[in-house]
Amino acid sequence: MARYKHIDTSPRFLAVDLQRQLLPGTFEYALNRLLDHELDLSSFDARFCNDETGAAAYPPAMLLKIVLFAYSQGIISSRNIERACREHVTFIALSGDSQPHFTTIAGFVSSLGDDITRIFTQILFICDKQGLIGREMFAIDGVKLPSNASKTRSGTRTDFERQVAKLEAAAKVMLERHREADQCAIEPDLRAKETQRITRLQRDAAEIRSWLTHHPEDRKGSKGAIRKSNRTDNESAKMATSKGVIQGYTGVAAVDAKHQIIVEAQAHGTGSEQELLIPVVKSIQSTQINHSLITDTSLITADAGYHSETNLRQLADMHVDALIADNNMRSRDARFAGQGKYKTNPDPLHDKTGKAKPAVRYQPKDFDYDPDTGTCICPAGKQLYGNGSGCTINGYAAVKFQGAQRDCVPCMQRERCLLTPHKTKTRQVSFFRGKRDGVSYTDKMKARIDSPEGRARYGRRFATVEPVFGNLRHNKQLNRFTLRGQKKVDAQWKLFCLVHNIEKLAHHGYAQ
Repeated sequence: MARYKHIDTSPRFLAVDLQRQLLPGTFEYALNRLLDHELDLSSFDARFCNDETGAAAYPPAMLLKIVLFAYSQGIISSRNIERACREHVTFIALSGDSQPHFTTIAGFVSSLGDDITRIFTQILFICDKQGLIGREMFAIDGVKLPSNASKTRSGTRTDFERQVAKLEAAAKVMLERHREADQCAIEPDLRAKETQRITRLQRDAAEIRSWLTHHPEDRKGSKGAIRKSNRTDNESAKMATSKGVIQGYTGVAAVDAKHQIIVEAQAHGTGSEQELLIPVVKSIQSTQINHSLITDTSLITADAGYHSETNLRQLADMHVDALIADNNMRSRDARFAGQGKYKTNPDPLHDKTGKAKPAVRYQPKDFDYDPDTGTCICPAGKQLYGNGSGCTINGYAAVKFQGAQRDCVPCMQRERCLLTPHKTKTRQVSFFRGKRDGVSYTDKMKARIDSPEGRARYGRRFATVEPVFGNLRHNKQLNRFTLRGQKKVDAQWKLFCLVHNIEKLAHHGYAQ
């Protein structure tokens, strides 16, 4: 029988040269080289006032090394990073066997702020010197991720006031029962449990009252509409995803097509991608490395989530060449004619939507509108007055009418005419008269993107940006943000994007 040498993997003391553990061509070698010799980290010096007195601080370069390397390995927890600095030889080599406490690591990551933006720009400069940025096409896309906040604590001020009223009422009822029961003999354990419940209800109500005091107004969206607040992280947002509703942030990235370098990364507490397009484009324009990132020949591409007439108008005013898809782009493309057969049929055991019900509310066709005289008669026989004859709705000319309160309030057909008759006093109705004179920016974009050249150029978007998100989500195991507040989450998102860019540098032979 063959005999083999015994392989002993038990712990032992070894003489190890830490510098030689960072092998050329690896991510950790490129990371160590960048932070020690290429990047300017002097902005971190303002954090410390220990020139003459006080304890020495951990070097920011060392903390950045272990955080970025941990993120590259899918390690996000500061406690796990601390343990790795004690047990993992690569972490020991990057940290110089210094073993920082997890609170030091967590405090450093949460306080990066604008410093990480400067580092991100410096990495872009090095990528450009290595010839990794082509400036031919930039693909913009985003991913919605949960944050360190509970979606059950979301709502408007009205929701919170209603909730605190219920808590206070429940505590009052329980307290009255508790006083009545004082006259009877009750087991001590039951009395203690009731006291705990009352205390908990009063504490929760006091927390909500305190939050309402410190937030006197509802959170507003980009168009002034009320956006749900969150008592855990008020800068996060409740957003719908393919896996359900989450409380989190949208991480947006702009990726260069040549070597998939992320040239801009931002995180925002909103699920509306439309309002994020222009800020990202402006940030790309303002980024100066060797010269402006966006040139006269650069193309910006984005999917239908970023499409709106307002965005297209602003891009045209900024003289930015862009291809932004609309929701019906694939339905107009003959190559996707048979895509319906690949869609998964809904599970009849879980599909609770039911059949579509016919509209029970009066539609505009039920109103008697005379375009010649400019009059409109409702189904109840009352004349509506015009409150907008030159309106434009989504590029279409429209005429708007509204009922008078003296007619609508006592009307017996309010239930059929108004969606919320207990709230709305009068009915409004609009009639469209066709498109406004001139071609809209949406129509111009449809013509461009439906052309053979437009389809070929836009087709590169998917292969440019989706592998980047696959690397961050799958390889780096980024499935949630662990911090609270838009500024902190934005810094964490930039850290992950930095990992991706440094990997690109390492894979293309940097510092070998």
